[in-house]
Amino acid sequence: MAEMTEVAKGAATHQRLVALLTQENARYRVVSHEAVGKCEAVSEIRGTALGQGAKALVCKVKGNGVNQHVLAILAADQQADLSQLASHLGGLRASLASPAEVDMLTGCVFGAIPPFSFHPNLKLVADPLLFERFDEIAFNAGLLEKSVIMNTQDYLRIARPELAVFRRFQSSPAA
Repeated sequence: MAEMTEVAKGAATHQRLVALLTQENARYRVVSHEAVGKCEAVSEIRGTALGQGAKALVCKVKGNGVNQHVLAILAADQQADLSQLASHLGGLRASLASPAEVDMLTGCVFGAIPPFSFHPNLKLVADPLLFERFDEIAFNAGLLEKSVIMNTQDYLRIARPELAVFRRFQSSPAA
């Protein structure tokens, strides 16, 4: 059997996600748009605030007997502190996963990963700030040209992420 193309894998993830949200009676909508890589550009196209965006990072946490892949979700206007993520999970260090690992664990290209884990070896952890400021969150849905905007409480109910603070705290607001 031939390898699935990246687009086909992303489309399969998109279909699986939409089916899950529909089955769980989530309040959501799908937005089709131009494939843009930057969080700022896609939030503008979606008509959402940058802080509503759910940024998904596939990480590897190691050390102290821990060897865990993590799908780390945080608000798109925040930076991740991977050492905080590692210590939350009992590890010593965390790093971003390789493109091959991202593909294997999510079936998506970087930038298109939704904040849902469909892989048994990918632990879902989210920084709570994403859920505290807006009634809806927005994210790419398996494909760079498809986004989902959904009710924040529905996301928490369906995805059930483990909550941990791992955003980087700035000493002063960015100018």
